Amino acid sequence: MRIAALLVALIVVLIAGLMIYVRLAPTHVAQWHSLPDVTEPGDTAGDGSFLAARRITAPADQVLAAVETRALATPRTVLLAGSPAEGLLTFQTRSRFWGFPDHTTVGVQGDLLVIYGRLRFGQSDLGVNRARVEEWLSTLGPLTEPL
Repeated sequence: MRIAALLVALIVVLIAGLMIYVRLAPTHVAQWHSLPDVTEPGDTAGDGSFLAARRITAPADQVLAAVETRALATPRTVLLAGSPAEGLLTFQTRSRFWGFPDHTTVGVQGDLLVIYGRLRFGQSDLGVNRARVEEWLSTLGPLTEPL
């Protein structure tokens, strides 16, 4: 009985340690504050990532300001770097229970709005980044062309 209690206590300590690490691990902004080059509209999904590109129908700074407003209205989301004037924004959104950070970078390349969401820890995000990016895009209305 004593060994079982010790084992349970060890598991609880390990889980708590993991939760603390995930929440307190430093974020190296330069690692996340960039976009891959995109030349055509479309969507690309990978393991724990989702990239969407849409043609814009308004000035880039206006589109980025609208994305910034929408992103900051997303629960547990903060702006890590950038601004609409800079043309590149990187946000961090944390999961509710564990606090896992996902990073979403938004920018304009030519006439394309590019939104790139990816996870920081693990192999799969269970579609969370895709859902977040699609939700942000759905609120832009006439600022972008649908696929």
